Amino acid sequence: MKRVIVDYKKLNKNILNLLVEKFPDGYNDDDIISFRNQHNEAIEAVEVKTNDTIYLVKISKRLADSMQSFDGPGVDIPSAVSNEQVGELDVE
Repeated sequence: MKRVIVDYKKLNKNILNLLVEKFPDGYNDDDIISFRNQHNEAIEAVEVKTNDTIYLVKISKRLADSMQSFDGPGVDIPSAVSNEQVGELDVE
């Protein structure tokens, strides 16, 4: 299974839908995963999974606002995000 780190700016509708389904009332401190990226920067993210991918979505004020106002297909978020755009980490 691979892990993909996704920034709010590159969040697509499918991942946002997964977030809203998993955290319908928002996320709390227990849901947050903290780690350091390849540049040794501290990152905080929440995790959602599909059959073959674990998405680590970076936490920000914008993410919380987007989840709160998500209505489904009407939200203006890019529909396709490539692995090159989000940055991919392979997990053994």
